[in-house]
Amino acid sequence: MKKIIVLNGPNLNLLGRREPEVYGLESLEDLNQRLLDFGAINGYEVQCLQSNVEGELVNHLHDHGFNSIGIVFNPGGYTHTSVAIRDAIASIEAPVIELHLSHPEAREEFRHESLVRPVCSGAISGLGTAGYLSALRFFMGVQQEL
Repeated sequence: MKKIIVLNGPNLNLLGRREPEVYGLESLEDLNQRLLDFGAINGYEVQCLQSNVEGELVNHLHDHGFNSIGIVFNPGGYTHTSVAIRDAIASIEAPVIELHLSHPEAREEFRHESLVRPVCSGAISGLGTAGYLSALRFFMGVQQEL
C-alpha cells in the first residue's frame, strides 16, 4: 500500500485548545482520524506523527523520506528558525508539502519568512484543517496520474 506521512511540529498537539480563533476547534486526534479514514477509503496508508522536539522531526523525515510517496508537514514555529529541518527535507527523496493552518504571511512579521519552503514541493496555508485533505488529495492525484 502506498504510504503518505502527515508530520506535525510543535504545539500542534494542542490543536483545538490553543488559540482556537486562529487554529480552529478540531483536536489533533480528530484530525488524524479523519486523515486516516480518508487514506483508507482511497487505498493509501496515512501515518500521522507529531513532535515538539526539533531532532525528533528531523528523525521522522529521515525515517520516512525514502519509503513514502509524500510528506505533509506542518513545521509550526520551526518554519522560521530551523536550518536542521530545512536540510533534512532537502536530503530526502519524498516530496514534502509545507502546510500551515493559518496564513503566516498575513500574521506577525517574524512569521513571513519560511526557511523550509524553498526545499518543499509546494505549500498550503490558510485553509485550516481542510489544507491537510487538500495535500492528501494532491499526493493521491499525483500517483493516479503516473
